[in-house]
Amino acid sequence: MGTFFRSEEMCLAQLFLQSGAAYECVSEMGEMGIVEFRDLNQNVNVFQRKYVNEIKKSEEMERILGYLLGEIKKTDIPVPEGEVNPVAPLPKHVLAIQEQLQKLEMEMKEITKNQEKLKRNLLELTQYTYMLRITQKFVHRNAEFEPYSHLHYEEFPSLEKEPLMEQRSMLRLGAKLGFISGLIHRVKIEAFERMLWRACKGYTILSYSEIDETLEDPDTGEKTSWVVFLVSFWGEQIGQKVKKICDCYHCHTYPYPGSNEERRQTIEELNNRIQDLHTVLIRTEDYLRLVLCNASESIYTWVIQVKKMKAIYHILNMCSFDVTNKCLIAEVWCPVADLPLLRRSLEDGSRKSGSTVPSFMNRLPTSETPPTLIRTNKFTSGFQNIVNAYGIASYREVNPAPYTVITFPFLFAVMFGDCGHGLIMSLFAVWMVLSENNPNRRQSRNEFMNVFFEGRYLILLMGLFSVYTGLIYNDCFSKSLNLFGSGWNVSAMFTGTWTKGDITGHHYLSLDPVANGVFLGPYPFGIDPIWNLANNRLSFLNSYKMKMSVILGIIHMTFGVVLGVFNHLHFKKKINIYLIFVPEILFMVSLFGYLVFMIFFKWLAYSAETSKDAPSILIHFINMFLFQNNGEQPLYTGQVALQVFLVIVAVISVPVMLLGKPLYLYWQSKGSRTFGPYRKGYQMVRRGSEEELSLLTDYDMEDGGNRGHMGDGHRDWEAKEFDFGDVFMHQAIHTIEYCLGCISNTASYLRLWALSLAHAQLSEVLWQMVMQVGLHVDTKVGVLLLVPVFGLFAILTIFILLVMEGLSAFLHALRLHWVEFQNKFYLGTGYKFTPFSFKLLHLNFDKDDIV
Repeated sequence: MGTFFRSEEMCLAQLFLQSGAAYECVSEMGEMGIVEFRDLNQNVNVFQRKYVNEIKKSEEMERILGYLLGEIKKTDIPVPEGEVNPVAPLPKHVLAIQEQLQKLEMEMKEITKNQEKLKRNLLELTQYTYMLRITQKFVHRNAEFEPYSHLHYEEFPSLEKEPLMEQRSMLRLGAKLGFISGLIHRVKIEAFERMLWRACKGYTILSYSEIDETLEDPDTGEKTSWVVFLVSFWGEQIGQKVKKICDCYHCHTYPYPGSNEERRQTIEELNNRIQDLHTVLIRTEDYLRLVLCNASESIYTWVIQVKKMKAIYHILNMCSFDVTNKCLIAEVWCPVADLPLLRRSLEDGSRKSGSTVPSFMNRLPTSETPPTLIRTNKFTSGFQNIVNAYGIASYREVNPAPYTVITFPFLFAVMFGDCGHGLIMSLFAVWMVLSENNPNRRQSRNEFMNVFFEGRYLILLMGLFSVYTGLIYNDCFSKSLNLFGSGWNVSAMFTGTWTKGDITGHHYLSLDPVANGVFLGPYPFGIDPIWNLANNRLSFLNSYKMKMSVILGIIHMTFGVVLGVFNHLHFKKKINIYLIFVPEILFMVSLFGYLVFMIFFKWLAYSAETSKDAPSILIHFINMFLFQNNGEQPLYTGQVALQVFLVIVAVISVPVMLLGKPLYLYWQSKGSRTFGPYRKGYQMVRRGSEEELSLLTDYDMEDGGNRGHMGDGHRDWEAKEFDFGDVFMHQAIHTIEYCLGCISNTASYLRLWALSLAHAQLSEVLWQMVMQVGLHVDTKVGVLLLVPVFGLFAILTIFILLVMEGLSAFLHALRLHWVEFQNKFYLGTGYKFTPFSFKLLHLNFDKDDIV
């Protein structure tokens, strides 16, 4: 837990991995997740690296697994995802897994191909059966006439005299009557009919009827509405045109029997074939399901093993080879505390591979800024994510997250103070905490709920703190709780100036605390519930919450300035304590700390009886900068002299912040020229090296105090010229930002007051506009009306007061930490330590995860 206050100490290590043991060593490091590899082949194309063929092989196996997962999902077979975490397969076992997957894929494709062919045949036979049954209604043959001399159609119930004469003339010319039947999409039938009429010039007769059931389209596999049609035509040329039109509209045409006997026999044959196909399809599906069930038992292990194998080869491609090509060289960032684990992983990898030559490591000196590693757990991770969203901590600087654990939910609760709403939020967070070990909860893909789930402990503290501040405000769903009895005694109101007429004739009465026997003393905890009935309640709460916001804001900012001392001490920049921290804290305390002192002094020095004579703190604070009193009554003896002294201290602090550090560094640079380039605190640059190795200078605040290692031996060193203008400009920006920020940031904390009053007023309006509608009806109808009214009140409370108001308070608390608190000491210019760890792989897999 100690590393939570400051990032861990890191080192750069060089690994020498034997070629035969490199795979196993990297696998062991991936299981531990303690090192971050650096790419030593940045100038080498991805396709020209050593293990590109192994990666292609892994991707091919991933493709097969994706195909199998898709088929398993189509069959609704559950995939058993256990708690097991198989290790990466050894290289000698990879070929066996690949052959097994390829064999399974070929078998699956063959079964699927046969199944699709059977389904297509079954669909064609079904369509043919529908066509024969429906076309019986179209044509009725008369045995006394020629087979094509008299026809009766559903669409054309009778033929006029002229077409009949034309038919007989066609018979004399030797033309034959032909038929084409089939199925067409319902949406195409009208266009199909128009095209037949225009292309064949009336020498065709079309009859059609829609099928009641929807059949599958063989080409697309979707359910479609079909229409059975029968086209009768004269002559071979017209028949060829009709066939071409049917092909253009993608009609499914089938042979049309010439007689009823042929039609009957065809239907019987079709029924027998359909039954046989059904039987074969059922057996094929059973065999397919059996194959998929056997595959589903091992696919979880295969997916994890292939993912780990692919990750290992990606890491090996980042390593370089020595001159003998028998050893891989890798560079890694590793926490100093985990170096024993790193050595053990190398030993375990060498032992598992059976290598006779051990792999080893050694530390490298470097001037590069190490990555930032801050270890967290399930409780602190949510608060650390809030800090990381602003910026990753610079290496070894103070981490704001431990203090955010308390300050963030507390400032949120100051704006969200309602014990009823806080209790609902706490119960919701408790439910998420209790279900954190539920596998379904961990595997959920609902991004909205996952956001809440990741911050469940943050929400829990926000709810608990809101309950506390709600009790302080004595506010529960806009109503006060009378827990200890009021501190006002109204039994004495009939004595003195009050009469019974005053009570019955006025809706509001102002209680005089100076009257004898009326004010009994302060309320034991929080705000007296009598204020909920007072007409000056809002004015009282305005004054109370505004002063409270100023006090909390100044304490919060001062604490941020104090945390900067720990950075100066850790990075051994003691001069920053005298030339930056001391003037900053004096400026803050002399002006705004004194404002807090006046607030507390007024609360303690004036009682209820003398509160009317108390002077205005705001007027006194303004007069403090004007060096005058303007006839105002002083709060205490010697107030004017003390205020003048504090203003002078604050004014003197500004030039110290502005000029102190630049002048000191300028003097130090003059001394370094006199006493040589190795004087402490002066920046050096090594000649003839691509990387810049520099000793820290006292003015280099942006590097977060990243102390580099100089390397071995004595080289030619060149003193970097000191630029006073650059240093002065940097310090001037910092001074102006801090001085103006103290004023604007203090005013920014007034959002605590504004959001708190807004939440209370919105809660009160919601109660009056919704809940009181059902409470004011005192008849039997009111009881029935209360149920939907309470439901509406609960829904509006959750979505408006809890979700929307809670999100608003959360964002304002976030801004107070990022801008007003963290900018006093936190740079956030580092980069995160990203270890090579198999735990970061998405082990709860899906088809989309591996395709």
